[in-house]
Amino acid sequence: MIGGVPRVTVCLPTYNERENLERMLRALREVLPADGGVLVIDDASPDGTGELADRLAVEIPNVSVLHRQRKEGLGPAYVAGFERALADGAELVLEIDCDFSHDPADVPRLIAAVEDGADLAIGSRYVEGGEIANWGLRRRTVSAGGSWYARTLLGVGVRDMTAGFKCYRREVLERIDLDSVNSKGYAFQVETTYRALRAGFKVVEVPIRFVDRTEGRSKMSRAIVAEAAWKVPALRFAALRKRS
Repeated sequence: MIGGVPRVTVCLPTYNERENLERMLRALREVLPADGGVLVIDDASPDGTGELADRLAVEIPNVSVLHRQRKEGLGPAYVAGFERALADGAELVLEIDCDFSHDPADVPRLIAAVEDGADLAIGSRYVEGGEIANWGLRRRTVSAGGSWYARTLLGVGVRDMTAGFKCYRREVLERIDLDSVNSKGYAFQVETTYRALRAGFKVVEVPIRFVDRTEGRSKMSRAIVAEAAWKVPALRFAALRKRS
């Protein structure tokens, strides 16, 4: 699909991912359908990731680049990418980390789940068949505890509420009001999944094997964890207020 409209667009946010970018783009090209493309969303990476993305977009079919002026967090980067993908006509929009913690080979499985009737397919670490390969006890506790905290306070059945490997049907992104999504870090994942559930969309979890990055540095921070801690009850309060 060179020169046409991408039916499937993978949104790939980057900040200092020079070590991983080319391998990821080539791996995605191997598994995407002919009518699939990749949108790199770079937040002015000081390591030259954006410049590398521009060069690779010339070399690798169906790769485009969205340059943002500064680092604002995962959430705003994804919102910008989703809006560009929708404007370009994508019917299915995926999100995936650039650090290979998500296996690009699982992309077709998420696409298939949506094509089989789901509105949002989540690559899940916490359903039967899912696993985390190489995290220590602290990271496992924070992640599993965060998902438990989110699903308990929000009253939902999705096991992996903090998952960042997803495939959306375009109607989901059109309905959940992206302009009002204001989470900056991983709370973005909780917020978008919760909004999809609240809107009545069918959400399914596809088991995946999650592997911690081997190149580059993790973007996790105390500020990101703190945002998720207060954002979850805020989402629940807002939902209850709309219901009353």
